[in-house]
Order: sequence, then C-alpha cells, then structure tokens
Amino acid sequence: MEQIAPDSGNVAWILTSTALVLLMTLPGLALFYAGMVRRMNVLSTMMQSYGAAAVVTLVWAVLAYSLAFTDGGALNSFVGGLDRVFLAGVTPETVSGDLPENLFFMFQLTFAIITVAIIAGAAVERIRFSAFLIFGAVWMVLVYAPICHWVWGGGFLGEAGVLDFAGGAVVHINAGVAGLVLAKFLGPRRGYPGGSMMPDNLVLTLIGAGMLWVGWFGFNGGSALGANGGAAHAMVTTQLATASAVVTWMALEWVLRGKASALGAASGAVAGLVAITPAAGFVPAWASFFVGIGGALGAYYGVTGLKRLLKIDDSLDAFGLHGVGGLVGAVLTGVFAVEAIGGAPGAIEGNLMQVWTQTWGALAAAVYCAVVTTIILFVQSKLMKLRVEDEEEIKGLDTSLHGESVN
Repeated sequence: MEQIAPDSGNVAWILTSTALVLLMTLPGLALFYAGMVRRMNVLSTMMQSYGAAAVVTLVWAVLAYSLAFTDGGALNSFVGGLDRVFLAGVTPETVSGDLPENLFFMFQLTFAIITVAIIAGAAVERIRFSAFLIFGAVWMVLVYAPICHWVWGGGFLGEAGVLDFAGGAVVHINAGVAGLVLAKFLGPRRGYPGGSMMPDNLVLTLIGAGMLWVGWFGFNGGSALGANGGAAHAMVTTQLATASAVVTWMALEWVLRGKASALGAASGAVAGLVAITPAAGFVPAWASFFVGIGGALGAYYGVTGLKRLLKIDDSLDAFGLHGVGGLVGAVLTGVFAVEAIGGAPGAIEGNLMQVWTQTWGALAAAVYCAVVTTIILFVQSKLMKLRVEDEEEIKGLDTSLHGESVN
C-alpha cells in the first residue's frame, strides 16, 4: 500500500502541540503541584514530575508505545504487539497517517508523561522517590499502554464506539483512579486531616495552572492530528469550557464560603480542562459551556464531599479533579456529541445509547486501572518500602530524599 506523504502544515502544528503538551508537565504540572505542598516538600514534588518525564520516555520507547499502537494479532482487542519495541522499524521515512511516525511517537509520549505525573499528586509528601519511579515504569506497561490501545490503538473500546478525543479515559480517569488507589495504599500524611497542610506558595500554583491552560491547546487541539478546522474547533471548546468552569467554581465558593479563592480558580480551570478533553472534537461550541459547568460541579464535589466520604488523603486531588472530572466529561460527551462535528451523534441527536457507551467505557477503564494498580502496589510493597520513614516525613522529603531545600 502506498504511503501518504507527510503534510507540512500538519507536521508543523503537531510539532508545536508536542512542545505544548510537554510544557504542561515541565514546568506546568510541576509548578501547579509544588505550590500546594509544604515548603519542606516543594523540590521533592517537582522532582516527581521531572522523574516521570525521564522514566516514562524510556519505557515508552522500549515497550509501551508498541503495546499501545501496533497490531496485537489475536490479542488486538486488548493490547498491541511488539513490532515497535525499542522503536524497531521507525525511521525518518515511516509515517503514521500523514505525520512522520517519529512525531506521532513523540506527541503520544507527552500524554503518557503527564498521566504518570498526575498520579504523583495523590501521594506527595510521603512516597519514596525511587518507589514512585519504579511504580510509574511498571504502571506504564501494565495499565496505561493497554487502556491507550483499547481506546486509540484499535482495541475494544474504540471498536465499541467509545468517544475520547484527547484522553478523558486514557489520561484523566486512568490517572485519577490510580492516584486514589496509591493514596489508599500509602495511608494519609502524618497529621492528616487535623494538622496544618497549608500550601507553601500559591503563586507557583497559579503559574502552573496557567501553563496547563495554555498547554492544553496542544493537548486538545493537537489531538485532531492536523492543522485543520477540527483543531481550531477543539481550541474553541477548550477555552469556553475552561472559562465556564472557573466562573462556576468561583460562584460556588462565593455562595458556600463567601470568598472566591485563588486555589479555587486554579482548580476550576483544571476541572474544566479535564472535562472537555474527551469532548473537545465531538461537541458544538455551545455545549462546551455545559461541559465546563458540569466538570466544575463534579470536581468540586470530588475534592470536598466525596473526599471526606472516602476518608483518603488524596493530597492534591488527583482523583477529585482528574478522575471525577474525566468521568463527567466522558458521560457529557455522549450527551452532546454531534455527528456533523465529530462523526458520531449523541443523546441530543437521539442516540441515547452513546451515553451508555461512554459510561461503561469509562467504568471499564476505571475498574481495570484500579485492579491492576492494586496488584502492582501489593507486589511492589513486598519488594521495597513505598513510604518514607516517619523521621524523613517530619524532616521533609526535600532534605531527607534529595539533600536539598528551597531555603
């Protein structure tokens, strides 16, 4: 079969998008998370994002990319094959669609990196750095790569018609559920919930949230895989949903607390960005208002009422923001999808079954992630310590794990 020559305009846009999505982790998420922890743990928190970027890059090249995006033969419904192990067969001339395969590899790598980095938010201030890196490497192979294949690589969720434009299930539900399991496995931080856990520097958090917002145009706009109307539409829906979520979160705080907080505004932005991710290329612009509002309402409950109900120290709300927000976005994609935009009708066009498809698809990813993450952590805990010693936690992870401090 004749190969499609790379389109220079598409290549330029996905090169840009790849850089934008990497910016979301380094330094975006690193700053967003670092500003919310105590001063003695700022550097260790940022190191988790840096460590994730390095380790995931290597695992993605060695094995995970192949498992996610190649044909798995008889097992293709569940996992890909080994054709691209160590990037075998990938040259400057090989293509994926009308993109150089090297570029497609890099673009998808940035999604994998931020997924593992998000998980760290549930375990900051108490997990060993080495344990987190090993967990991330194994989790990438056993959880992320299969679920990515299910949705985008020819697996059973994509074949069943599950819509996930830029990673509602692959990235956010996946990371949120894994974070929840990790937080439960580690137990709460010393003094939680009664002790003081005040953020050290919300300026860092707001800067990080701003970088996430900007980078998300590469995340969602780039997922059109071309410089086209679909990319532009995804940028519009992303901006509208995020703005709607910020206003909704601030309004909730005004009503319930009497003041709109900076941390709340940043959290609302992330909630809106997460919720619109699966829907960005499938819903009309007007619907993105409702996706953003729904994402903010769901995530607000996730980081307040649901967090108290679960009694789990999900330190930086990986599950509340990403898991809950991703689930809301996945379901609302089934409500508002329009065939003329993304090729699939949703409930507003009479296809009520799309809501069910979105729901069971999201739950299938969540259940698989929860079960396999639990198994990974159980086995890992038998081989090494996952949590720092009490003395190290009291002293702070910056000094006890890295021999450095911000002072």
